[in-house]
Amino acid sequence: MINAPKIYKMRVAFTVAGAWDYKRIFAALRNTVLRSGLPFEPAKVNKNWPRLAYGPALGYAQYSLGEYADIYFSSPVKEDEALQSLQKAAAGGLTILRVQRVPYALPSVSNLAEVFRYAVEGNFAFYQPAQTAEAFFANKHIYVTESTPNGIIVQKELKPFILSVKQDGENKVELWLQKQGDKTAKPEHVMAAWLNVSVPAETEFTLEQLKFIREALYWRDAGGNLHAI
Repeated sequence: MINAPKIYKMRVAFTVAGAWDYKRIFAALRNTVLRSGLPFEPAKVNKNWPRLAYGPALGYAQYSLGEYADIYFSSPVKEDEALQSLQKAAAGGLTILRVQRVPYALPSVSNLAEVFRYAVEGNFAFYQPAQTAEAFFANKHIYVTESTPNGIIVQKELKPFILSVKQDGENKVELWLQKQGDKTAKPEHVMAAWLNVSVPAETEFTLEQLKFIREALYWRDAGGNLHAI
């Protein structure tokens, strides 16, 4: 029996400046690892690239207080060495915050994350909502209206995805969303339901005069308790 080479995994927390799409974030992280000189495990799609697991990806025009990725190495690297090398190699608005060695078998963050906390900031009065956010989301059903280019209108139920909503003054809403199976709800669609805005189906979408910031990710233990990633 031939023993497979051992692979080592490190979890990286980082930030990006401004609102980036996930492809740009992934490319920036990949190039950082390449410049770092660290002994990365090659990706299956391209042996010249490092093997990475990034996600859950940011949505269109969203901002973030912290992103996560798993980097796979072909030989062991000390945490402080990896942190210094990645911080030195980071460029173009990417900032490496911390690095942590994790077991290879531990699920990636994209699979681990079950709950997402967002801050939504801006001029909600522009949309003249009929109710406060807390009153609206207390309803038994929450529907967002999606419209297709051929004129078909579909209403989608969002209530199961909404864990908690808190309106903090006139210009900020704290929004907690949760996975249902392998599906998630976009915070833009949740806000659109409250603000009575129709959403174009299967296209990039954000709401005028509002800023969406992903603040934190959480995983659930067997007892249903939440833990920040």
